[in-house]
Amino acid sequence: MRVAVCQLNARDDRTHNLAVARDLLGRAAAAGATLAVLPEYVDYLGPGAGLPKPEPVDGEFAAFFAEAARDLGIWVHAGSFHEAGPDPDRTFNTSLIFNPAGELVATYRKIHLYDVEIPGRVSYQESRTVAPGDRPVVTEIDGVPTGLSICYDLRFPELYRRLAVEGAKLLVVPAAFMMHTGRDHWEVLLRARAIENQCYVVAAGQIGDHEPGRTCFGRSMIIDPWGTVVAQAPDAVGTVTAELDLERLDEIRNSLPSLANRRLTL
Repeated sequence: MRVAVCQLNARDDRTHNLAVARDLLGRAAAAGATLAVLPEYVDYLGPGAGLPKPEPVDGEFAAFFAEAARDLGIWVHAGSFHEAGPDPDRTFNTSLIFNPAGELVATYRKIHLYDVEIPGRVSYQESRTVAPGDRPVVTEIDGVPTGLSICYDLRFPELYRRLAVEGAKLLVVPAAFMMHTGRDHWEVLLRARAIENQCYVVAAGQIGDHEPGRTCFGRSMIIDPWGTVVAQAPDAVGTVTAELDLERLDEIRNSLPSLANRRLTL
């Protein structure tokens, strides 16, 4: 299974963001990818006042990526978008996965919301404008059980352990990690999730500046179940690909059976 991560610099122009995303998906398909993964908030990153009207799961955003998957004949993980939420003040942060026929096969709403106060660096309360999801999701992508997550979820290992216990062999992480945390934590956390759950991890990140005065870290990467980074994007918009060797995954799980050896504790 060949996988591509698509690194994007989404800003406050939805039409432009989607056009660039479509181009990156085309590059991924041309490179032989079976699955292409886009980052968090493909539709819009910018001031809240300019946010386009949130859409339902079957809206224009979904139709756009369903058509892309169908035209290219690949699986498309459309990163995430601003889904219409439970009330007028909050959206959901939602991932959609399409098969090569353009059919929506899975939906995941981000569970953990980024409410942080780092003095002198960042003050951000995602829960003011986003409602949390409440359901972990494992779905099959080209026959591979795949656990879904988004960005800040990465800091909560219990979610990924549950996904692995429910059968996931691939963990997907679309993200918009900020520069100040990304440079110290992004790779460390991704490799930890791969090692402890003996899964491939495919992480697609936003890169570059967007209003109001924020910068995303990028460094999208693909990591094997031993924790080795097998592909990493340079600091630019683009795609990188890697082969997922599921026989190697099985060998690692058999030779170092930490998942099988785990013991539940209070």
